Amino acid sequence: MATAIEFVQHFRQLRALVIGDAMLDTYMEGTATRLCSEGPIAVVHKTTEHRVPGGAANTAANIRALEADVMFLSVVGTDHVGGLLRTVLRERGINDCWLVQDERIQTQHKVRILADGQYVVRFDEGNAIEMLNAETQQHLLHSLETVYPLCDVVVISDYCYGVMSDALIARLYELHERSPKPLLIDSKALQRFWQFKASVVTPNYHEARLLLADAALREEITLQTAAGWETMRYMAYTMLEHLETQYVAITLAEHGVLLAGRQGQMIHMPAHPVVRAYDIGAGDTFAAALALSLAAGAAMPEAVQIALDAASIAVSRRWTAVVQQQELLQRVSVRVYGQQRTYPSSDDEQSRLALARLVQVLEHERSEGRRIVFTNGVFDILHAGHIQFLRQAKALGDVLVVGINSDSSTRALKGPGRPLTSARDRLALVAALDMVDHVILFDEETPAELIRVLRPDVHVKGGDYAKESLPEAEMVYACGGRIVILPLVGSMSTSAIIDRIARVAGNTTHGDNSPEGKQLV
Repeated sequence: MATAIEFVQHFRQLRALVIGDAMLDTYMEGTATRLCSEGPIAVVHKTTEHRVPGGAANTAANIRALEADVMFLSVVGTDHVGGLLRTVLRERGINDCWLVQDERIQTQHKVRILADGQYVVRFDEGNAIEMLNAETQQHLLHSLETVYPLCDVVVISDYCYGVMSDALIARLYELHERSPKPLLIDSKALQRFWQFKASVVTPNYHEARLLLADAALREEITLQTAAGWETMRYMAYTMLEHLETQYVAITLAEHGVLLAGRQGQMIHMPAHPVVRAYDIGAGDTFAAALALSLAAGAAMPEAVQIALDAASIAVSRRWTAVVQQQELLQRVSVRVYGQQRTYPSSDDEQSRLALARLVQVLEHERSEGRRIVFTNGVFDILHAGHIQFLRQAKALGDVLVVGINSDSSTRALKGPGRPLTSARDRLALVAALDMVDHVILFDEETPAELIRVLRPDVHVKGGDYAKESLPEAEMVYACGGRIVILPLVGSMSTSAIIDRIARVAGNTTHGDNSPEGKQLV
């Protein structure tokens, strides 16, 4: 069974189709210096101007940042804003060839003015499309028929500015009925898509209330009470009665997501705590990551969890944000591996289960004829030497497993000042690297016992060791493996980096005289 990390890594093999309303978001920031003599308002000295894709364009930008290919089908004007939007999309690796141009349309533009980090005002430009002319409509329909067979997943990002016309919805419905594929609908008017057998719809709380228009929902509810959650569950089930979708995922800002399925499933999935949240565009990030996770083969609860991981990164940033695949890999890795502590430890059931699962996975890989490569280290400060070493190690086989010293075993090897980085973070960072397939924590000073259990075909070490001098050499040979010693990469080492930092800080007392000091890691 694939892990969340493997699903995210699979994103780069996918192609997504995003259909919806394109916008340009502009942020003008400055410093308030004095009051204006013309009125009781601040004079703001402009310092920066930042332009990013907004609306459905932000969903497309997030999909591209997550390393998937994206085709963005929308309508823009021939105006200056439309040109700027095309530019920022191309800068983010998104081909603008599927943007249909209409000279009658004024491209949607949201201009936010901030002074000393505080919002002053937002100006909106652009007009909602009341009706697409015949030429634009036909161009959209023809483009949809061309790109639909080419994509692995479809995302509807409907802000109700007119791109999702009745004709476009009808044609998409026909295509999806003939050739179903993962479909996510994020719309402020979900009732227009009631007949779609979508994989999931993702309304926020207010959009869900608008859809139901139920007398019981006229009053705002609070999710701090049991009654509030009971009302939310009622809303989710009622939406499933109104729509043909397989799942409803109601996004609840800092309260996470309430996921309801047609088979009676109901799961509340909490959000990651964020010190200060900026929610502009976070829903687009959530939709992008959820759609790609489904296309990668994740079950719905796991896909929603990955999407929450992505959204938790987006809300921690100012402006309309995108999340890079490597960032999401690191966040997912923290979740997947962060609960592991030590191995082997008789009182650590979770670590034993993690190891048992890894053994099972490796047995399957071995049965498929794949060569298992193992290496180990502390990986206290990840640097370029580690990357090259791990890349060389992976080249020696098909599956690379990295054993990482726990905090206690690191202290035993390196001294009381180490590690500088916790085991949880070291696991997450190494697991996020493309060439690494699995990571596992171990609590001993040598990986001999771990090698006995995992039985790798190749054990790789970095440094100037002789094979026979390795403490774990006997176990490697006993398991039928071989040892490969890779030379150190230049003078790059964690200890050298720490020493340089100490010298810069004026501290010349740091040293690492442990036997492991000569190792890469």
